[in-house]
Amino acid sequence: MLLRHIRYFLAVAEQGNFTRAAEVLHVSQPTLSQQIKQLEETLQVELFDRSGRRVQLTDAGQAWMRYARLALQDLEAGKRAIQDVATLERGNLRLAMTPTFTSYLIGPLVDDFFRRYPGITLNIREMTQDKMEALLCDDQLDLGIAFEPVHSTDVTATRLFTERLQLMVGKGHQLAKRRAALSVAEVQQVSLVLLNGDFATRHYVDEYCQQHSIHPQVAMEANAISAIVEIVRHGQLATILPQAIARSNPLLLPIKLSVPMPERHAVVLQRKEGYRSAASRALIAMLQDQVKEMG
Repeated sequence: MLLRHIRYFLAVAEQGNFTRAAEVLHVSQPTLSQQIKQLEETLQVELFDRSGRRVQLTDAGQAWMRYARLALQDLEAGKRAIQDVATLERGNLRLAMTPTFTSYLIGPLVDDFFRRYPGITLNIREMTQDKMEALLCDDQLDLGIAFEPVHSTDVTATRLFTERLQLMVGKGHQLAKRRAALSVAEVQQVSLVLLNGDFATRHYVDEYCQQHSIHPQVAMEANAISAIVEIVRHGQLATILPQAIARSNPLLLPIKLSVPMPERHAVVLQRKEGYRSAASRALIAMLQDQVKEMG
């Protein structure tokens, strides 16, 4: 059995069609069919039911697919391990994070990482935590930065820091000079621009409001933190975002609350039992140092 047999098997299983799988693999259909037949002869089972319009996995094929995927992941990890250089003079690192972190964490981190390890290619993606965990499990990512709780049992989490959400306004807002903490009832009277429901931050905000029977005045929603920051800086809407965003932007002013917003724990995610490259270990160490500086 060869690596190509595993790749060919997974391609046919995913496409449900030999012709489409051959196109994806850039091989001829007869070649693909012959290789699958060799694999079935080696395993002494039929992996595919070819009787219908769509090729279906047999029971044996279903059972074998999980192990084929794991084998391919481990082989790819082994390939990266061979290419990994302890001196970090070259290599690749695939990093993902939830959108909140891109507004205050990624800039200093990437700059510092590039200065230390210019030979490492850093591939950064922004995505939801559910998608991040799925890609980690499929070995499509090396690291993720997200929040507890972690939902996949195949993903491990290392806690980075604890942050609290904060009500904040621009310097021209009517609450800008407020020194006394806002009561829960007063929070309900504040017109807000918030992240939409695609963001974990919004779920924390909604949960806080539900717990304290608040019906927030959501005047506007956005899917970009940068847009919200600009709206709040120049207008009369307030927002609720991580405290670190206010600390990194002097034109945003935090407003005290008599009942503080909830805390949440930021974590680094990795595939359980996955290969830990020198680049990933270096980035985690830098993250931990950056967190200490954030205080």
